[in-house]
Amino acid sequence: MSVIIDPLYGFIDFPRGLIRRLINHPYFQRLDRIRQLGTSGFVYPSAQHTRKQHSLGAYHLVSEALRSLISKGQFIFDSEIEATQAALLMHDLGHGPYSHVLEFVFAKGIAHEEITHMMMNRLNKEFNGELTLALQIFKGQHPKHFLHELISSQLDMDRLDYLMRDSFYTGVREGSVGAERLIKMLDVRDEHLVIHQKGMYSVENYLMARRLMYWQVYLHKTTIAAEEVLRNALLRAKRLAKEGKQLFCTPALHYFLYNDIAKETFENSSKCLDYYIQLDDADILSALKAWRSHEDIVLNTLANNFLNRNLFKAEVFDAPISSEQLQCKKEELAKLMGLTIDQVSYFVSSRSVSKEMYSVTAEGIKVLCNDGEIKDFATLSQIISTDNTATSIKDTKHYLFYQRA
Repeated sequence: MSVIIDPLYGFIDFPRGLIRRLINHPYFQRLDRIRQLGTSGFVYPSAQHTRKQHSLGAYHLVSEALRSLISKGQFIFDSEIEATQAALLMHDLGHGPYSHVLEFVFAKGIAHEEITHMMMNRLNKEFNGELTLALQIFKGQHPKHFLHELISSQLDMDRLDYLMRDSFYTGVREGSVGAERLIKMLDVRDEHLVIHQKGMYSVENYLMARRLMYWQVYLHKTTIAAEEVLRNALLRAKRLAKEGKQLFCTPALHYFLYNDIAKETFENSSKCLDYYIQLDDADILSALKAWRSHEDIVLNTLANNFLNRNLFKAEVFDAPISSEQLQCKKEELAKLMGLTIDQVSYFVSSRSVSKEMYSVTAEGIKVLCNDGEIKDFATLSQIISTDNTATSIKDTKHYLFYQRA
């Protein structure tokens, strides 16, 4: 048995065998080189924790949840416990550098979840099929569906850990949730997770904390402004690579800059996944450090912007940014910066972001009422409206980003 000390949970135990081998595998250790919060460190300087730390925390929470369910009489085989723990350890393997920031920049039409599946399938072959049950649980193909819900649902151990961990490292106290109580309130009915009615207030606190963390941390306008600078720097580098310009980069980054990568590329070429697995935050940072002295004024400006925290100005609107607004801002900046409209397009962008506090269309949180009846959380909670247009469920903001003069 191995033990680590976690700042949130104290001692976390890891048994010998499959779990230990997974943690020691290069695929998992790679997560130590990918920041959990991407560019949020520009707003919250202490937010330097990694995907590896989060995955270990999620493993701990699911272990606690399984113990709690067993104590309530739920029969779970040892093999199912190990498989669920393994699935939580692997759930973030497919994340690229700076977490969500560069999705769809390097590869078209494929999300990190699909890459995670590919990496898990490859690991299963390497482990001679020992992860087959973990994959079935991860994909929701196991008859005990509550095991999948512990990994992926509106109240899963992944979300519980990242809320607690991100709240801790950013110092945003509003994100703190009572994970221990929520876990104790969990139960199983008809192979699905339910939460006892006396845990309703804890769920409401969890949903409110998640909403606050999204708008104060994950979707903070400065965080997204930094993402836009980084994303546009990579898009400009990819444009220069397509034109045949030489750029300093690691072999893995070179592969994605100098080739058009789509979902089919991942599916048809093992080399594509090989290179992706080599990518982490260090590839991007080393490239940016070299590009800040590149002859291309657009690339070197964006690289310097990111490295020196000269981030885009961010304005927030209630309505979508019109094409006329964008064009007007581009023409204004083109004159100020002495650039062409094509060049200045890398310094002006817009994005609309929506976030639901609770989804009434996805599989909801089931509440076990005191009379034994099971109801959807939305029908019982006073902070949730089942009206799809209600602002209490879904918030939308529209951002305009542009280079500071």
